[in-house]
Amino acid sequence: MSVSPGARPRPRPRPGNLREIAETIEETTGLRVQIVGGKLVMSPTPRGKHAGVVWLIRRQLDGVLPEGLEAFEVSSIALPEDPDDYVTPDLIVLPREWMEDDEWLAAPEDAALAVEVISQSEKSREIRDKADWYAVARVPVLFVIDPRNGTWALHTRPDNGAYQDVLPGKFGESVRLPEPLGIEVATDGFPLYGAAPRRQSGHEGREVDI
Repeated sequence: MSVSPGARPRPRPRPGNLREIAETIEETTGLRVQIVGGKLVMSPTPRGKHAGVVWLIRRQLDGVLPEGLEAFEVSSIALPEDPDDYVTPDLIVLPREWMEDDEWLAAPEDAALAVEVISQSEKSREIRDKADWYAVARVPVLFVIDPRNGTWALHTRPDNGAYQDVLPGKFGESVRLPEPLGIEVATDGFPLYGAAPRRQSGHEGREVDI
């Protein structure tokens, strides 16, 4: 492998080294990188409507979560005892102490809720793989919102690598998060995506096998 003078050498993939590769990609491209099932999954910065759904959910959670819990954005969680895998949900409910932690990966057992807003470029297999990842990590509640078609799904009771209960719904139908959260989330203000924009690069929604 030749490296131009002054360029940062690209780390070689090996078990436990994918996180280093992910960090390098994020630094050089600005793309958000996650490692799901040993695969690098790259996605662009969320667009306005994507960010708007996250904001609408957080506005409903702030100030009403059980004592000691807060909603955080841009926080990642790791798969237990795995040297590589981690995901960065759009929103995650963690203990308030997380804001004082020097680590960048939170423990999945500390997560009370993960929220994923589907991007326009995501494929069905990628969505299923990520839901299974959360189930394996035993995140108790996964709330998936799809502004492509105005639907949502509440995943609960993770067991044996899958969520045993999945409650589907449509925008306009409220969803009650299970205890200990016990919060009803309104979805009638969630925006729908318009026509899919022209891709600006080949990295959008790209999954890379290592």
